[in-house]
Amino acid sequence: MRDFHLLYFSSSKRTFRNTFWLGHQTAKCPLDMWVYQEIIAERRPDLIVECGTFFGGTAYFLASMCDMVDNGRVITIDVRERQPHRRPQHPRIEYRTGSSTAPEIVAGVRESIEPGNRVMVILDSDHRKHHVMGELEAYAPLVTPGDYLIVEDTNINGNPVMPEFGDGPKEAVEEFIAGHDEFVVDEGAEKFFMTFNPGGYLRRRE
Repeated sequence: MRDFHLLYFSSSKRTFRNTFWLGHQTAKCPLDMWVYQEIIAERRPDLIVECGTFFGGTAYFLASMCDMVDNGRVITIDVRERQPHRRPQHPRIEYRTGSSTAPEIVAGVRESIEPGNRVMVILDSDHRKHHVMGELEAYAPLVTPGDYLIVEDTNINGNPVMPEFGDGPKEAVEEFIAGHDEFVVDEGAEKFFMTFNPGGYLRRRE
């Protein structure tokens, strides 16, 4: 499985960088996207917060899943607008520009949560450990019991890809989990064996 993971990742122009949802680039492993739709179908979140928009393909996928379960909306955040004309428009998607850890951005997301909302969070922006730690501390409190805080690309820094990266998402998750027993790693979300987010599916205890 490690060899397949390395091959899949190193062949990015053929694989994950060539993966689209309804014509919009997602840059995701389809097996993870399948798990996302299972989570959405099970939990029916009222709000999905995505840190790291890129071209918006994943936000579009998430919004489409919300359509299918007839519930939910997506707030997606990126530090800059990347060719905004390419971003898919959807009534369930709200684009916000700024650092995901900026106090005004975090406060704005918090203010968007309505009483009783179920909240799911996906972290996929700057992958350096210190930034991911900042996101975890900022957004973990927003995740509702039973729902997910997903840290993407925990496979980098030799886990098993990009060994030269340095401390990143995986190391941030390990430190975070050590001090937050209200979250548990959901190993069941890795049932397809191949995932870009090993150890990164965190579920808040009920």
